[in-house]
Amino acid sequence: MWAAGAGGLAPAGAAATGTPEVGELQLERAADGLYLSAALQFALPELAEDALYKGIPIFFVAEAQVLRDRWYWSDRQVAETTRYLRLSYQPLTRRWRLNVSPVPITNSGLGVMLGQNFEDYSDALSAVQRISRWKIADSDAIESDAVHTVHFRFRLDMSQLPRPLQIGAVGRSGWNLLVSRSQRLPVEAAK
Repeated sequence: MWAAGAGGLAPAGAAATGTPEVGELQLERAADGLYLSAALQFALPELAEDALYKGIPIFFVAEAQVLRDRWYWSDRQVAETTRYLRLSYQPLTRRWRLNVSPVPITNSGLGVMLGQNFEDYSDALSAVQRISRWKIADSDAIESDAVHTVHFRFRLDMSQLPRPLQIGAVGRSGWNLLVSRSQRLPVEAAK
């Protein structure tokens, strides 16, 4: 189970924004399921930003886990979903591209994913930091008369980096980026 609370490891370039955190986390029940919206506050680690400007894409993973509270046993997982993000820079065109996918992004093809182009780095990073109406559970998984807890985690995916960078990044704090937060979804009011 993931640890409750906000926090993470402070990257080298986070002096302006402080410790990385989930600034705002909203859960919304709808007729077709449970939606999560979040505003993340972090600065990309200096080494990752340097790699981006050299044309090496950086990958992120957003994970959400929904647990139903139980008094007699450990909480039961009712839903889990993952979203994958790929941020890249094209030095020749000086454009940024963000790809978002529900499946891991591989080099064998882009598959089913949403792509956006940006003119500058701050706009691209702002799009990475903003998650809007992400469906994390179907309506039949969420019981209206039970309390649920949502664990949200956002991290830099080191396993997608090129092999030479993976070897050099092991144990280096300049590549660490992790933010997480837990929030309770209260029992739905009777209608």
